[in-house]
Amino acid sequence: MKNEPAVVVLAAGAGSRYQGTRHKLSEKLGRDSVLVRTLRNAIASEMPVVLVISDALVSEARGLVAPEDMVVVGARSFQSQTGWGMGDSIAAGVSQHASATGWLVLPADMPLVRPGSLRAVADALDQQPIAFAQHRGRRGHPVGFAAELFSELVMLKGDEGARRLLARYPTAAVELDDPGVLFDIDTVDDLAAAQRRIDGSSEVAI
Repeated sequence: MKNEPAVVVLAAGAGSRYQGTRHKLSEKLGRDSVLVRTLRNAIASEMPVVLVISDALVSEARGLVAPEDMVVVGARSFQSQTGWGMGDSIAAGVSQHASATGWLVLPADMPLVRPGSLRAVADALDQQPIAFAQHRGRRGHPVGFAAELFSELVMLKGDEGARRLLARYPTAAVELDDPGVLFDIDTVDDLAAAQRRIDGSSEVAI
């Protein structure tokens, strides 16, 4: 198998803004949960997938992601003095697949991103060290990073994520006919809107 970019799916967040009865990634969306639908799209891109996930959600990913491609974050990490943020998740995911030619960061609460959109952002890393999905001029996800940024990515910590890298390095905006690159699930209303997209004529193709 040729070496290529990996998709790092971030599923270790607490999802504290979501006010449903369970974790937002466990909510049903079509036939699958939000998490499973995101993972299926990532896998359908035919790139390697790394999953950074809280231990409470691991059972939902079994059978989709091999144990060696998971970084499991325990409750103690969230309760530590420094806490666990998006930067920590990115660093852990990149480290887990250090031999990749780049990494696409995809939050697990974005289940409508098309596999082809992931590939398009990965292809753009041939021209710039950072690339991101864009729809109608609005920046979305995934955000891709080329291998040359490995040493900086693995040092990320806290909630800032990779914003400082976006400010420092040339970036490529990949304009896509995919509204899913802008759509994350933070609220119960977001979940309902995603379900309408799947049920209706505007369903995002998988």
